[in-house]
Formats: sequence, C-alpha cells, structure tokens
Amino acid sequence: MDDAGLRAGLVVRRARPEELDACADLYVRVLRETFTWIDPARHRREDFLRAAREEEVYAAFDRGRLIGVAALYAPQNFLHSLYVTDRGRGVGRALLDHIAERLDGPMSLKCQAANRAAQAFYEREGFLATDAGEDNGVAWIRYVRE
Repeated sequence: MDDAGLRAGLVVRRARPEELDACADLYVRVLRETFTWIDPARHRREDFLRAAREEEVYAAFDRGRLIGVAALYAPQNFLHSLYVTDRGRGVGRALLDHIAERLDGPMSLKCQAANRAAQAFYEREGFLATDAGEDNGVAWIRYVRE
C-alpha cells in the first residue's frame, strides 16, 4: 500500500461500454448512501446512463473491483459526476488526476451546497468556488481548478 491507503492494483481508465451498467449501479448506490438530504427515489441509474451517452466515463478498479466512477462532459471540461465507494483512500484524487491529464484547460464542476464533505474534498484538491445557483430546487456551488 502507498501512503494514501491504495493498493498497487489500482487502475483508472476509460470505462468500456459493457461496464456502464456497473458504473450506473455504483452511482446510485453511493448517491443513496451519501446524499441523505434527497429522496433516494430521485437517484436513478437511467439518469447516469442517459448522461453517459454524451460524456466520457472513467472508472477506478482495485484488483478488478469497481470502486469509483467519474463522468466528464469533455466539450466544456465539466466534471458531471464523481462517486467512490472506498472513500478516504485516494480514489477520488486518482480519478481527478487521470481526467485532468487529458484536459486542455481548467476543469469545472457543480457541487450540491448541502454536500459539505464533497466541498471539502474539492477544496483540498485545489478547486476554488466561483459561483452559486440552483437547479430544480437544489442549491449548488460551482468549482474550478486551473
């Protein structure tokens, strides 16, 4: 293990089409576990799969087991989602770094205002809050990392 708690077997790569269902399942599972301020019925795998048609989906695997997923809307360098089952082990950072290596400019994202843990994570990773707003009654904060 390295100092972030990751095994040498961590692999981050673009998800294959046949892996998207498993990525959608992870997305829903993590949302239901962590977004406790939202009705769990609002978290649907179909939403992830619909967005994935226009996004680049990346996956993190630990010895072959899917432990994280991130989706990027590449035309805008917009990180649409980042969800990890094994939190606190550097998996989110590994996904961010993998995606950032492929970008030609700053990365941005929206984080729900109620999601204090994610805000702290993004700020530790060098993102700065630049804007705030609301979509469908859900307040968000926009973050950007150069």
